[in-house]
Amino acid sequence: MLNVLSLKGLEEDIMDIRIDDLNGPEIKGLLQEHLNNMHEISPPESVHALDLSALKAPDVTLWSVWIEGELAGCGALKKIGPSHGEIKSMRTSQKHLRKGVAANLLAHILQESRRRQYTRLSLETGTEPEFQPAHRLYERFGFEACSPFGEYIEDPNSVFYTRTLQQFSPA
Repeated sequence: MLNVLSLKGLEEDIMDIRIDDLNGPEIKGLLQEHLNNMHEISPPESVHALDLSALKAPDVTLWSVWIEGELAGCGALKKIGPSHGEIKSMRTSQKHLRKGVAANLLAHILQESRRRQYTRLSLETGTEPEFQPAHRLYERFGFEACSPFGEYIEDPNSVFYTRTLQQFSPA
């Protein structure tokens, strides 16, 4: 369990970040909302969000974030190379926006990427105005714009980010 302070009213919220088996109705609903929203915002050829079956692949781990028993968000880490991971399906529920859900989950994914000894973590997101909060979040965490990676190609509706990860060895 991760204990964080909410910025609104400084009340203490307990964020429970856990690996999700993707079988619960809450996570299925949030992921469907994510897919629907991506298709509303972006042209079909520019939607790279993974569906439920793709998120269940052995090279993907999805975490869900829970606050007081409610699903607050989710995010996934996909292995795309021996030392390269990709962030997928980052989503915060409407009720829990601006409570630090995405930032705490991103910090967790970065920590897990280092544990897996990845040296690079990358992602693709949209260019539409709705994606600006995501851009700011990733930039705040040290991600920089980059060229398409993996199987992606140049797309005017996509922006790509990457970050080199430092490996820390115990003293």
